[in-house]
Amino acid sequence: MTPGQKLRHALASEKVVFAPLTLDALTGRIAERAGFSAGYISGGALGFAHGVSEALLTLTEIADVTQHVTARTDIAVIVDGGVGFGDAVHTTRTIQVVEAAGAAGIEIEDQVAPKRVSHHRGIEHLIEIGEMTDKIRAAVGARSDSDFVIIARTGAVRNESFEKAIERGNAYADAGADLVMLMPTNEAEWQEAPRRIGVPLATITSLDTRLPTEWATLGWDLIIDPFTAQTAAVNAISNAYQQFRQSGTTGLDPNEIFAHYRLLPDIAGFQELYEIEDRTTEKTS
Repeated sequence: MTPGQKLRHALASEKVVFAPLTLDALTGRIAERAGFSAGYISGGALGFAHGVSEALLTLTEIADVTQHVTARTDIAVIVDGGVGFGDAVHTTRTIQVVEAAGAAGIEIEDQVAPKRVSHHRGIEHLIEIGEMTDKIRAAVGARSDSDFVIIARTGAVRNESFEKAIERGNAYADAGADLVMLMPTNEAEWQEAPRRIGVPLATITSLDTRLPTEWATLGWDLIIDPFTAQTAAVNAISNAYQQFRQSGTTGLDPNEIFAHYRLLPDIAGFQELYEIEDRTTEKTS
């Protein structure tokens, strides 16, 4: 089964697919152990990790992270492709590189290229519908596996209107997008969008926004959470470091720290490496 087929199978067989942040192979394997069928490589999260805006990331940086995750997990990895790193020509190259890195799908959004840093402040500048549909058609034509999933994201709800987002979403679907991503702002929009856009819908939010059954009842298909893992980790690290500087102790139990540390080789999948080494390396007495 190809990566794209894995994602399509999940979308077809699960009432709702949840894709948490998998910013490295370790968190990807943690997500897989927890039972998630998909994971998400977020440009925003990677930008924070590198100390720069996602608008400044390169395709190579995104692809490198993708390869690390796909090489060591069996989950379907969805990649944040931002604005495709340029126009339709650049988007073509983006699809080729991300698919070759083992991803199951990619999300492309309708902001201007190059993407602007102010997007983090909620200031987004959208391109015209025709320019975005050209990029989607290029993305569809660039994939070598027809099951590789193209997700077209629109920021129109907050930057134009909900009606414009519906117009854009259907235009993107007509251009070949497999899913449309949008972020409604009120309950009526959450309920209405699945009835008015002709392909499955995705959104970005916290896993804790709604219960899985509520998402299924609403008719949403893919829920991506790029927030929870990173903020949980940052909060835990910040608290431990700050408490140590203030009191000389992190407040954590050293025995628990080392116990959890000793679990990391298993989570990371070292057992298969140990077995190879045991077979091929001369044992010393």
